[in-house]
Amino acid sequence: MPAPAPSDRARLPVAVYVLGLSVFALGTSEFMLSGILQPLARDLRVSIPQAGLLVSAFAIGMVVGAPVLAAATLRLPRRTTLIALLAVFGLGQVAGALAPSYGVLFASRVVSALACAGFWAVGAAVAVSLVPVTARARAMAVMVGGLSIANIAGVPAGALLGQHAGWRAAFWAVAGLAAIGLLGVVALVPRTSVPTGDDRPQLRRELTIYKDKQVWLALTATAMNAAAVFALFSYLSPLLTDTAGLAESWVPTVLALFGVGALIGTFIGGRIADAHLFGTLFGGISASTVVLAVLALTAHSPVAAIALSLMLGVTAFTTAPALNARMFNVANAAPTLAGATTTAAFNIGNTVGPWLGGLAIGAGWGYPSVAWTGAVLAAVAVLTTAVAFRLHRTTNRSRLIASSGTTGTSGAAGTSGAAGTSGAAGTAAVTTTAPETAKRL
Repeated sequence: MPAPAPSDRARLPVAVYVLGLSVFALGTSEFMLSGILQPLARDLRVSIPQAGLLVSAFAIGMVVGAPVLAAATLRLPRRTTLIALLAVFGLGQVAGALAPSYGVLFASRVVSALACAGFWAVGAAVAVSLVPVTARARAMAVMVGGLSIANIAGVPAGALLGQHAGWRAAFWAVAGLAAIGLLGVVALVPRTSVPTGDDRPQLRRELTIYKDKQVWLALTATAMNAAAVFALFSYLSPLLTDTAGLAESWVPTVLALFGVGALIGTFIGGRIADAHLFGTLFGGISASTVVLAVLALTAHSPVAAIALSLMLGVTAFTTAPALNARMFNVANAAPTLAGATTTAAFNIGNTVGPWLGGLAIGAGWGYPSVAWTGAVLAAVAVLTTAVAFRLHRTTNRSRLIASSGTTGTSGAAGTSGAAGTSGAAGTAAVTTTAPETAKRL
């Protein structure tokens, strides 16, 4: 393999890390309810299932908000959009902290989710636009890393605040994190102007990405991978206590270990996915399938349950940067919608996985069945990736044969023109995709 170009080894812009910090705040808000559900339900005088609907409301808001807000803000300067969405998200946290009733809190969660989804979609597009194509997975690893650190530090800290200072303190803390992220975006994310002329974003043109089979294959793999993880993760606590026989005091520790594994996996994926995109996808998702199946077989062993929870964090999040980068590669002409649909796909998985896991438990198959459910979903993701890889190789071979039959002048002009224009629409963007992605197998 040839040595990476100097630009490949260059440090990522500080703005990418600012976006990662903002994602840390978003992720903490999304997942922290799991640690404060009981005091919240007692204070607002609602049942635990009703309080749990606040989690579903956030996930559904993410699914709907990502593509809708991406389309609505398509022609706005991205930096301005990020500032507005982060401000709305912060105000949503303040509204949650001050909520006098369950209904107000529910509404604040929906608004926060919409802003969170829009920020992630636009922020992902900004992150990949600030780096060369060969560093996209590294940039996405920073953003996904913000989510991983939220699980390691943000969620346990929120639970700790909820136990000692009341659940509202957790919302105030996230509002403070959002304010810090907002200041960072204002100060460090480059200003952008609205493109004009032929480069002006057009919703109709960006929507054409949904005609591409590779886009749907990438989205399916993303959703199935997320569903596989959350089919287990959502019920990890009762599996650890009721099946593995661990004391409840062990649950936060194991959840933190999963978060540590997620951070390790994100680092590994960010380092290798740019050079071996499909290899990372196959290796990571296949490893998750094996880990889930082994966990289902050994769930009664406390040691195995703890170790495999850590391993699942590693394997599942190793694929996250690659899944994001893959979508931006196949939808290069529509980066904002690419980020939006990837966000929606992840959250569809986050919704479907727990639902299927709940059906398995309700059928009387026990808590180990959620691991079997996750293994099946992960296997579907592997098969989907295999189909995408086969189609990718076939398409690339056809393009390379076609380009060899053209004149040298026209071929060179087409390639250099596409390489120099990030996000160019149509065939120019596709022309560079073949040789660039061929190097990442």
